[in-house]
Amino acid sequence: MARRSRLRDRWTAEGGEAAMVSRPANVRYLTGRSVPGAVLLLGADGRDTLLSPAEPTTDGRAEPPRTAGGLRCTVLPGDAPDPAVAAAELAAAAGPGTVLLAVEEHDLTVARHRALAAAAPRLRLTDLGRAVERQRLVKDEEELAALRVAAEITDHALGELLESILVGRTERHLALELERRLVDHGADGPAFPTCVGTGRNSGLPGHPPGERRVEEGDFLSVRLGARYRGYRCQIGRTFVIGPAPADWQIELYELVFAAQRAGREALLPGTEYREVDRAARHPLEAAGHGDALEPGTGHGVGLEIGEDPQLSPTAMGKLDACVPVTVEPGVHLPGRGGVRIDDTLVVRPRADGGPELLTITTKELLAL
Repeated sequence: MARRSRLRDRWTAEGGEAAMVSRPANVRYLTGRSVPGAVLLLGADGRDTLLSPAEPTTDGRAEPPRTAGGLRCTVLPGDAPDPAVAAAELAAAAGPGTVLLAVEEHDLTVARHRALAAAAPRLRLTDLGRAVERQRLVKDEEELAALRVAAEITDHALGELLESILVGRTERHLALELERRLVDHGADGPAFPTCVGTGRNSGLPGHPPGERRVEEGDFLSVRLGARYRGYRCQIGRTFVIGPAPADWQIELYELVFAAQRAGREALLPGTEYREVDRAARHPLEAAGHGDALEPGTGHGVGLEIGEDPQLSPTAMGKLDACVPVTVEPGVHLPGRGGVRIDDTLVVRPRADGGPELLTITTKELLAL
């Protein structure tokens, strides 16, 4: 697979002999397979092996290895050691003398790292670092296509909810209905736990839906996303319940909308991560809300929600084309509620029309 070849070219150029990938999202990215507990062993000679634990229902015997797309797939017997230990033993047996094995130290526990060293003393362990995460930053067309479908599903689910009666229903009920609608429209499931906040809970980041009921005059904020073929998107919107919003609600909404628009317009190749954050953060700080803002105003999406890049004041790096990110400023006024507006976009150069907006549900302040 091309993704494994690109990774192999990087670390073999630095003297690596074998690499073990254990972080689940990275394993999926490099193999196209989502197998709980599996690890991927990459050899410098191009021979790659996916080692996975036996299913709980098997009789404990190992299944015959299978090879597909240049990847050898081995299901270990029920009494076999941790797949990571089995991978280390396999790497050590590949040749005489000391073998240099790169591992994802940021994913391994201390106990697991020690187990690898104990199982294969001839191995010399080194850190692969976040090489796979860096490779995952720029998405190919297949990945972007999956994200577009995820966003379309999310928009449909949210649009249907807005056509239903909302007054009197609980936050928890609305969140469950949104997640059901995501699946009804073809999602594998929600990209993350759906957030619904009403009244004083609106605008809170990551608010777990509770038993508060929707009332006339409330702000209602929702944050949701679909997971499709492993890829995840995110949308956040805020609405007013009742015939018309109050003046303070219009003022707060327009402020957050302006901040979000500034962040979206900054999403161009070559722009520093912190400059995007500054563009979205500045209008809110100028209005006196700086102390209440979150550490960042956006992040990358893909096989995970919240992957790199991070759009924050201290983030280092510059945007590349074909990197999907969120822009999600928000303000919460304690005791009153608040506004969140989140979108998922793909970074594009101005010559290609600028940032590609994936989540298209209206950002007009609707009175429901």
